[in-house]
Amino acid sequence: MGFLTGDVLIRGVNWVGDAVMTMPAIRALRAAMPGRRMTLLVKPWVAGLFEKDPNIDEIMPYDDRWEGIKGKLALSLALRRKSFQTAVLLQNAFEAALLAALAGIPERIGYGRDGRGFLLTASIPFHGEDRQMHHSEYYLNLLEKAGITKNGLKDTAAPWIYLDLEERLKARDFISGFEGSGFVGGGLKRPVIGLNPGAAFGPSKRWPSSKFRELAMMITGELGGSVLVFGSEKEKSSAEEVVRGIEGAVSLAGKTTLRELAALISECDALVSNDSGTMHVGYAVGTPLVALFGSTAPALTGPPEGNIVIKKDVPCSPCFKRECAVSDSGKSGPKIKKSGSMPLTIPCMDGISSAEVFSALKRSVMPSRRAVFFDRDGTLCRNADYLSRWEDFEPFEDGLRELPRLREAGFMLIGVTNQSGIARGLVKEEFVKEMGEHFIQKHGFDAFYYCPHHPDDFCPCRKPSPGMLFSARKDSGIDLRNSYMIGDTAADMLAARAAGAKAILIKTGTEGPSGAPDYVAHSLKDAINHILESEKAR
Repeated sequence: MGFLTGDVLIRGVNWVGDAVMTMPAIRALRAAMPGRRMTLLVKPWVAGLFEKDPNIDEIMPYDDRWEGIKGKLALSLALRRKSFQTAVLLQNAFEAALLAALAGIPERIGYGRDGRGFLLTASIPFHGEDRQMHHSEYYLNLLEKAGITKNGLKDTAAPWIYLDLEERLKARDFISGFEGSGFVGGGLKRPVIGLNPGAAFGPSKRWPSSKFRELAMMITGELGGSVLVFGSEKEKSSAEEVVRGIEGAVSLAGKTTLRELAALISECDALVSNDSGTMHVGYAVGTPLVALFGSTAPALTGPPEGNIVIKKDVPCSPCFKRECAVSDSGKSGPKIKKSGSMPLTIPCMDGISSAEVFSALKRSVMPSRRAVFFDRDGTLCRNADYLSRWEDFEPFEDGLRELPRLREAGFMLIGVTNQSGIARGLVKEEFVKEMGEHFIQKHGFDAFYYCPHHPDDFCPCRKPSPGMLFSARKDSGIDLRNSYMIGDTAADMLAARAAGAKAILIKTGTEGPSGAPDYVAHSLKDAINHILESEKAR
């Protein structure tokens, strides 16, 4: 269909987890409608997720002012004054379509469900897709069926919460200087594992608090680490139950804003969570995740690949019910009518043991390997300004000859390079892949990541965002806080600092802001020598 020009209203969804799953669709909408002002109408309790999202120009809180008939009429007038030309309704409610119509928005796009199809100008047929595809795909499917496309939307990245460096460093300082840890000198011992025993949807999605407590004791005892327990104000009692009497286990339930929660989770070495809003926040900040599923389906609301999902195969799951309707004998029983009147056991959740979760945490999620990350152009080879031919490739051989010393010291070697020349049509992607393979085969690199996107795509992988470093952590179990990043630009240094790695600026690249490196090297060889000397001094 042909789209109008002018401002766009996006009606956001009301739950934190669902809001996270709309992020790929919002990014795709921005990519498909460049230059158009995007306003997100969303409930205040999820607005923080989008606070610094560059894909959103304005957040309009759907707060108490707009409650009731008078409030909704006032909201429709407020929307009308903004002269939106297009409304994209990610929320499914009838009221969302009614408001858009009352606001006089000419183009109204949404699923034709809940009896609202006649209020839409682009009513996308609904056939129960929310129970047939992952919910991130459900929102993307709406745009695709409406004809809003860019490369078929298939290249859209996973959800990503945009945290700035200041937020990350504040959370890092909190963890390293926490005075209530019980440790001599203060601070929480690494590894720091986040635990989320709550789930606002209902008790059928909650792993027992007693098992979270057992897990906390294993983490602080066997791993010698620390635990941060997250939750809402209503979940304070269960969080306190988890940490009571455990040295190095701290409850932050009810003590954080949504953005503080996201920043603190991003600084955890891993997160263990029920299927909940906090679980979705976890993977959207790049933290390794163990997700516990009971009454719901990972195929519909689970985390992206690379995270661990634990779910027991019981005949009644998924039931999608807030409260368990199965008796303690495992047979179908009467529906629980009173909130909190749960069976003594919930088969799908109680079947998950703390030992099983701890094993998954240690085996598949906990980062343990060290790495040195390298930018490519200006660090490993001369910056040829969109290197696209082998004839222009000039490697820094003196430094490259020193790489085996890093491997002997136990470091993995990983390349991370921004290659916007691919999106600009200046560099062939196959050439970038060949170049990465060259460093793997000839110089012993373990992996070579590249970002092919244009800066205006606001992707999570383009440095200074730490997305590529987080991908390496997930793929290879990298302990970023005991790793290094060598690069020649401020973007490299900022990516390192965001990820918690030590930043080494090499003076072979372009002059400009430094990004506050931990060390300034005169050459690649000097940078490698500094790392090895620092390791000797540890």
